[in-house]
Amino acid sequence: MIQNDIELKATQERIIWFESRLAQFQTAEMSPAEFDLMSDSYLAVIEKMHAEVIEYLGKHDGEIESAEAA
Repeated sequence: MIQNDIELKATQERIIWFESRLAQFQTAEMSPAEFDLMSDSYLAVIEKMHAEVIEYLGKHDGEIESAEAA
């Protein structure tokens, strides 16, 4: 779970990394079945991280741990 803005930024950067790798896989020489197998795990990770970002962004500032306390 994301605890502060530093972790938020890191998670957002990881999402971008996973999405860019998945986009590269779309053009890689593999069968559609191989792509489905590989992409499922990436999509699951992306979905989990998106959910964490949404949860964090839905919190009021008073509920968020300050970066100094982290």
